[in-house]
Amino acid sequence: MTDPISIALVGASVLLTIALASLAALKGWNAWLDYKRLELAAHGDIALPASGGRIEIADLKERVRKLEAIAAGIDL
Repeated sequence: MTDPISIALVGASVLLTIALASLAALKGWNAWLDYKRLELAAHGDIALPASGGRIEIADLKERVRKLEAIAAGIDL
């Protein structure tokens, strides 16, 4: 097993095995991404419900009021 041809054949087979495994993994990854794209396209644009949006806006306004009070030096 120490002759150069055997070492070259083992190296080439390992390289080929890694290349084929990488190719299979890449095809699987692309298929999974296509599946996720189709899944997202089927759902369309998902928006927050109106009540959830109002609660979020109210929370943001409260945070702005607190930050303005801190900036003005008023202790809450």
